[in-house]
Amino acid sequence: MQLPGTSQPAPAHVPPALIRPDFPLNFGATTKLNPFTDLIDKLHETTPPVFYAPHAYPGGAPAWIVRRAASLRDIYFDPERFSSADFAPFAKLIGEKWSNLPAEKDPPLHRLYRNFVNPLFTPKAMAALDGKIRHYAREYVASFKDKGECEFMSEFSFEFPIKVFMELMGLPLDRTKEFLEWEMGLLHNHELAGIRTATRNVVAYLDAEIEARRANPTEDLISYGVHAEFDGRKLDRDELIGFTFNLFIGGLDTVSTNMGLQFWHLATHPEDQARLRAEPALIGDAISELMRAYPAVTTFRTCVQQVEVEGVTMMPGDRVAMSTSLAGRDPSEYEAPHVVDLDRKPRQLSFGYGPHVCVGMHLARRELRIAMEEMLATLPEFRLKEGTEMEFRLGGMIQPKAVLLAW
Repeated sequence: MQLPGTSQPAPAHVPPALIRPDFPLNFGATTKLNPFTDLIDKLHETTPPVFYAPHAYPGGAPAWIVRRAASLRDIYFDPERFSSADFAPFAKLIGEKWSNLPAEKDPPLHRLYRNFVNPLFTPKAMAALDGKIRHYAREYVASFKDKGECEFMSEFSFEFPIKVFMELMGLPLDRTKEFLEWEMGLLHNHELAGIRTATRNVVAYLDAEIEARRANPTEDLISYGVHAEFDGRKLDRDELIGFTFNLFIGGLDTVSTNMGLQFWHLATHPEDQARLRAEPALIGDAISELMRAYPAVTTFRTCVQQVEVEGVTMMPGDRVAMSTSLAGRDPSEYEAPHVVDLDRKPRQLSFGYGPHVCVGMHLARRELRIAMEEMLATLPEFRLKEGTEMEFRLGGMIQPKAVLLAW
């Protein structure tokens, strides 16, 4: 049997009944439907716990889709059979051998690299940034509060958290638009040629920045990578590219995406917006529930041993999608997962799980919380602008293209 929509034969170990050519969360795809109620929830209703999608991996390659949260947690904790190595195609596409650090390392190296990165993102280190984060948030809200409307993605959610992160990395703010174009090419492109071009652009830029920090170190994250010691030595060039590339793709998209989804919810659910205005102390827990209900990110693992998951045999070399978008709305994990319950306090997987939990989650939580506090404290009740038609990017990140707010 040939995989639908490809010239490749279906692997012999993949039962034809498990192949789902209509899987919607493919790189480069978009939708005007609600991606959570109309796509994610429908997948839970209509697909088996594990199935095979011909175009789910970057570049249109196949991958297994594991939709239950419990099974994903098992995979997160099983690096002997599910490797994080090379889960993204970036280095291979340009003929290089670096890995995103520490994300694409397995034990025992993962622990060493994680210990190298952890001091940068401790809760204490991130708490020290609160004043600066709040200052930036207030600046952006002030820039549009008297207009009565804003396009939230371009005027706030891409600008505010990215400004914080670019300052941490020591990157020039006047190149934000260019960096975002590269980010779109990396994370929202279904063409390998486009991913390859974006990867080359980012790596060339990071190479130059690394060399600049060798000569003139500052107090930024790139300088830390260049001059700090790892296991009694300095990082080599490939390690530095892997370290800085991982920061780049993690810092320029994920917080902005989650912020956009959360404010889309508040704009379309006035009762939740009103409650958070009345009870701002609830905002931290509300963000956890919103990240569960609108989970954006899919990463990947590679099967390295024959293994059975939910009765399905996977073979070495198979890609496995770690879709937090499916896990967060899993009806076997959460009661009424389609309902946003601000009192739920869920255990959710949107930052990953286990050893590979997102190293920047303490910064992300602060940015999301402060953004919501400042928007709700400064603006009157907001809603989607009349006539707005939402459109979302799919694939490795479910992201609203624009969120038009009015008040």
